[in-house]
Amino acid sequence: MLGAEPDHDGGMRWMAEWFMRILGWRIVGDEPLPAKFVAIGAPHTSNWDFMLFLAAVSHFRINAKVIGKHTLAQGPFRGFFRRMGVIPADRGSSSGLVEQMRDEFDATDTMALVVAPEGTRSRADHWKSGFYHIALAAEVPVICGFVDFEHKRVGFGDRVDLTGDVAADMDRIRAFYATFGHGRHPELQGPIVLREEG
Repeated sequence: MLGAEPDHDGGMRWMAEWFMRILGWRIVGDEPLPAKFVAIGAPHTSNWDFMLFLAAVSHFRINAKVIGKHTLAQGPFRGFFRRMGVIPADRGSSSGLVEQMRDEFDATDTMALVVAPEGTRSRADHWKSGFYHIALAAEVPVICGFVDFEHKRVGFGDRVDLTGDVAADMDRIRAFYATFGHGRHPELQGPIVLREEG
C-alpha cells in the first residue's frame, strides 16, 4: 500500500521484488532516500506506470502519499483513503494546495509525496508545476522517479535540491529524464517544461 508503514519482516518488499522478477523488470536506485521529499513519477503514458511505481515504493519502504480529490474527505471511505496514503485536497486552488502540502510535510517526520506532473496519460504540452512549488515551500528535495520501459527498470534517481531558479532546476530534471524517460507509449510523452518557463 502506498501509505503503509514499513513491514519489519520485509513481506511487502519481497512481494514487490518477486512481482518484478516475474515481469522481467529491475528496481533500481540508491539508498537511503531522504526522510522527506517530493517524488516525480514520470513518464506517465499507461496504466502500468502506477503498478510498477508501487512496486518501487514497496521495495524502498517509502511512506508515500498522493494527492486526491477533496471530495474523498467527505465520503464514508475517508479513513480508508487516508490509510492508503491519499491526501484529499482541492486541486482547483493552486496556492491553497501548496500550503496544505507544506503543512502535511511539517506534521510528519517521514513522507514522500508522489506527483505525476504530466497530469494525464495523454500527451501534454507542459508539465504542471505543483510538484516544484510544493517542494520549494516545504523545503524538501525533489527525487526523480522513473518508469523506463525500454530497459525494463523502475526506481528513483537524481536528487534535485531546488534553488528557486526554475529554468536551472528544470534543466537538471530534463537532463535526468533524457536518459531515463522511456514510457510505454513514447508518442504520448510531451516536453519536460513548466508553463512559467515560457
